[in-house]
Amino acid sequence: MTISLQLDAVSGESSTRRALTDISLAVAKSKKIVVVTGAGISCSCGIPDFRSSDGLYSLVKERYPDIVLKGRDLFDASLFRDSASTSVFYTFISQLKRSIDAATPAPTHQFIQTLDTKHKLVRSYTQNIDGLEERIGLRGSSSQQAKTSGKKKPKLKSKEVRNVQLHGDIHRVRCTFCSTEMPCTEEHLHAFENGKAPNCPECTSRSEARVARSARALKIGTLRPAIVLYDEPHPLGDDIGTIQTMDIARKPDMLIIMGTSLKVHGLKKLVKDFAKVVHATGTGTTPSGTPKVQKSWQGKVVFVNKTPPGSEWSDIIDYHVAGETDAWVDKVLEDWKKMRPSDWEIQQTLDHTDKSNGFKVVKETATKTKGKAAPKRNLNIENIPPEDPFSSQPTSPSKSPVSVPSSPSKRRQSASHYSDVESSPRKRRDIAKIADGMDRLDMSERCILFADATNAAKNAGGDDLVMGELQPPKAKVRRASTSVISKECKPRTRNVTKSRVEARMWVEIKTKPSIS
Repeated sequence: MTISLQLDAVSGESSTRRALTDISLAVAKSKKIVVVTGAGISCSCGIPDFRSSDGLYSLVKERYPDIVLKGRDLFDASLFRDSASTSVFYTFISQLKRSIDAATPAPTHQFIQTLDTKHKLVRSYTQNIDGLEERIGLRGSSSQQAKTSGKKKPKLKSKEVRNVQLHGDIHRVRCTFCSTEMPCTEEHLHAFENGKAPNCPECTSRSEARVARSARALKIGTLRPAIVLYDEPHPLGDDIGTIQTMDIARKPDMLIIMGTSLKVHGLKKLVKDFAKVVHATGTGTTPSGTPKVQKSWQGKVVFVNKTPPGSEWSDIIDYHVAGETDAWVDKVLEDWKKMRPSDWEIQQTLDHTDKSNGFKVVKETATKTKGKAAPKRNLNIENIPPEDPFSSQPTSPSKSPVSVPSSPSKRRQSASHYSDVESSPRKRRDIAKIADGMDRLDMSERCILFADATNAAKNAGGDDLVMGELQPPKAKVRRASTSVISKECKPRTRNVTKSRVEARMWVEIKTKPSIS
């Protein structure tokens, strides 16, 4: 059952005021919002809608009573069958195009852009051909940047499209023969004002190229506004259907419909498909099997328009807000800022000072990084060796780190990457291990090793063997060239007192002079 709320009576009835506040809270808390708009959101910009008493249909019927029976006939694809109706159509579209060029986006357009900035907008679908959403930063499906390039038929880039233009764009023209699209220029508008259609430049160039080769000339098409009329297929219908399927799969939690009477069959089906998914938000069962309870702000379908919806929408639309769309979005933003002020806080980062303005803000939100932040590095000093965790000598806090020049030619003679201090961390660890091993070595355990067998062998050869105690080195002492470790020479213990007198044996070998 649809609940009707009068926007003008918000200051009187408490129930209406409470219901409108609940809708504003739903907008603030929802995370995936789909917006569907019609010509009603552009009325405040000076662009008339279609079906109201002062809309385009009434204007066309009043201006051309002998050409059309109903204003809708001027936007039907069958008008191209008659030259008179075609001429009237071109003249009327040229005048509408000039009024659109003079218009500016309304607060409702800004509201849709705010939803996109807050990362709440899934996508916007519009029946409008004015392209005002493009001016506020929402890239439309008719934009050339949203289509693929190449020789093949262009396709829409779903990630680039933020506003799906269901009825085309009046700012572009399309060839009736080769379907080439291009921007609508002043030259095209001048031809439309005279009730004529300009020739397609692509068809003209191809035909002239064939004639230059002495081939048969091709048919040259004419340009028409790139808008979709009644009973006419959309050139990008398949791509739009794919985008709609993707958006339904994202499971939006709110649907906002503004400024449309919901009379077009294609739009009616689109709204019903989205409403079905929105109403199912927050329902179902948990992994444990218990049923989910839908929150009060979830799954709302809101319809904002001057005229109420038909009876067929009673089970689809939850709320009908009767009033101007600009007034409603202003109230929603006001309530949103009161109920959730944290959503509107902006964290500013100072980049550098400016003499004229004081400072310049370069970021609106701080970037959050996961994990531990990297240590700050001094950019004024190059090639600073990293701190060695295995270094046995701690760095004195009073001494500043030694800065190594960036090139070997500028390096000081005393500084080298291969020295013990300024070498690589691996080499410093190896040097520390060697120094530690030398500290553990007890020099007092070393002794002069000799063997009786060696001395006996030398004595047999005629050498004199003199043995005695070790005295201060008055005589010349020589070591044997070959020494054999004696079994009786045992290593002494490490605990040796320095006052103990050590007795050592020394050997001196003298060679007898030969008798000739």
